[in-house]
Amino acid sequence: MTAPPALVVAGPGTNRDRDLALALRLAGADPTIVLAHELAADPKPLAEARIVGIAGGFSYGDALGAGRMLALDLMVGLGEALREYVATGRPLIGICNGFQVLTRAGLLPGALGHNAHGRFECRWIQLDAVPESVCIWTQGIEDSIHCPIAHGEGRYVHADPSQLEAAGQVALRYRSVNPNGSVDAIAGVCNAEGNVLGLMPHPENHVIARQHPHPHPRAGGDRHLGLRLFHNGVAAASAM
Repeated sequence: MTAPPALVVAGPGTNRDRDLALALRLAGADPTIVLAHELAADPKPLAEARIVGIAGGFSYGDALGAGRMLALDLMVGLGEALREYVATGRPLIGICNGFQVLTRAGLLPGALGHNAHGRFECRWIQLDAVPESVCIWTQGIEDSIHCPIAHGEGRYVHADPSQLEAAGQVALRYRSVNPNGSVDAIAGVCNAEGNVLGLMPHPENHVIARQHPHPHPRAGGDRHLGLRLFHNGVAAASAM
């Protein structure tokens, strides 16, 4: 089977581009890292991609708010092409700063605010996939996902989280602790169609068991890898 072409969108200040590319490669995709302004100048790679990821970090130093400037880069220079990509049902994931970008771009509901306690959070947490979610990235995941977080503006807010859950758009919840005060412990949400996922934690930083601070067998080995999310995304891309 041919590996589906994947794009990892980066920008000034993002720092998880290579981590995300590795996760996609291990899951069976063929990733290429591209800067947002390069993609805006030549959107052809977006049209050809089967899967897209927006990398985490601190794009533009989080000037004017986390993810705002990179969201402007994408939607001003690439808005129509990106909306067309999403409309085809092809998978798109935004992690941490990438999640902030997707909400600011209007591709995902809700918003991200400063952590409730006002401090930067950097720790390992556990996530549960919501079984009723329509999200293609989380389908069939029953064991908790262990991965790190690293954010100061990760508190997910939404005016009606119960409506969001009823629509199947709550994809992931914090299990071990709610580290930022997110409403209803929501860690990740998807669009109504389920092909776009945004989450604050970093599953791309736990794609190999030895990355866990408490390695196998105490951490449960491969059962808790974030790699499973990427396997689902690549499988959905390959099936299209």
